[in-house]
Amino acid sequence: MNNQFIRGIKFEWDNIPKDSYLRKIEALKDVESLEFSNPITFFVGENGTGKSTLLEAIAVSYGFNPEGGTKNYSFSTHDTHSELCDAIRIVKGFRKEKYGYFLRAESFYNVATMEEEYADDLHPSAKYHERSHGESFLALAQNSLRPNGLYIFDEPEAALSPQRQLTLLMEIHKYAKEGAQFIIVTHSPILLGISDAEIYNFDDGKINKCTYEETESYKITEMFINNREILLKNLLD
Repeated sequence: MNNQFIRGIKFEWDNIPKDSYLRKIEALKDVESLEFSNPITFFVGENGTGKSTLLEAIAVSYGFNPEGGTKNYSFSTHDTHSELCDAIRIVKGFRKEKYGYFLRAESFYNVATMEEEYADDLHPSAKYHERSHGESFLALAQNSLRPNGLYIFDEPEAALSPQRQLTLLMEIHKYAKEGAQFIIVTHSPILLGISDAEIYNFDDGKINKCTYEETESYKITEMFINNREILLKNLLD
């Protein structure tokens, strides 16, 4: 039984102009629907394949601020989100999330700034700007996670060391076991290693499910570690 907060999405392409660049994204243009039946879903693929574009559209369609934060965040420093959210219809489950957060690496600074502005006596600021980028990024993620929450993360590994990525992996696994749902865009072979996660691959001009070992992140990392000297010689000579 699918008891996720977002059970799936349906695409209503008639809501997108005929000349929109969105219709030219190979992996997206012929998609009619996607199902999310797992507490943890990853989007993987090469840069420019539409992963973050789709993730952003899901977040905005669900009610999150395009630059990130909770549903209570309402600000815009630079309006760049695509119109794909107009073509996304969320298929909701029977459960209602108690918490939620849209975390994206590229606008983290803006969200951390707004967190300070929104703070008050009852909700003091965590003062993320007073920490290193990696420490503040992990702290924001950890402070936002709760059981029965919906979390949409865009490249959360961007500011994190491998060790901190393992910390985040444990947090994601823990809260997924406690009823949370995660939809995550990542290139991290560490985060992708979470067992039993569902992985959608955006490469080859279509969206397909794949295993951890079939992801490019895993294959290239494995190839580099096991054949570093030969690979570097071929690349650099």
